[in-house]
Amino acid sequence: MDKNLGWLMVDNARLLRRAFDERVRTTGMTGPQARLLLALERSPGENQAFHAERLEVEPITLCRMVDRMEEAGLVERRNDPSDRRARLLYLTPKAENEAARIRDALAGMLDQMVSGLNDNEQAEFSRILHHVTDNLSADPKSQGHPHG
Repeated sequence: MDKNLGWLMVDNARLLRRAFDERVRTTGMTGPQARLLLALERSPGENQAFHAERLEVEPITLCRMVDRMEEAGLVERRNDPSDRRARLLYLTPKAENEAARIRDALAGMLDQMVSGLNDNEQAEFSRILHHVTDNLSADPKSQGHPHG
């Protein structure tokens, strides 16, 4: 195995995040706001703690970001019927239009990312990334790892 594979993945994540942030800036949103908007599109009705963990930000940071996005009419907080302390997050119709603008801004980035790969290589790349994601998302205790 390539000893630099871990570093290569970390470096690719850094480059991808930077390219994401630069392209999203053209829509008038910050990278973190766009990540939250796209996360809410994929997982509507989850609580703020869920999204803070997924976006790897402190809950108070996410709360402030949601405050600003709610004021802008992009996010709606609703009471959680199963936990009166929690608030569930949803996109507004205005945010759905913003999500489309973000996806349009990101289209060129994805094309750049797979430039030079034919359709079969792109499909294999996607399959491998899904497999790696599944491996890294698995509970280490269920994998029989000595450190899990």
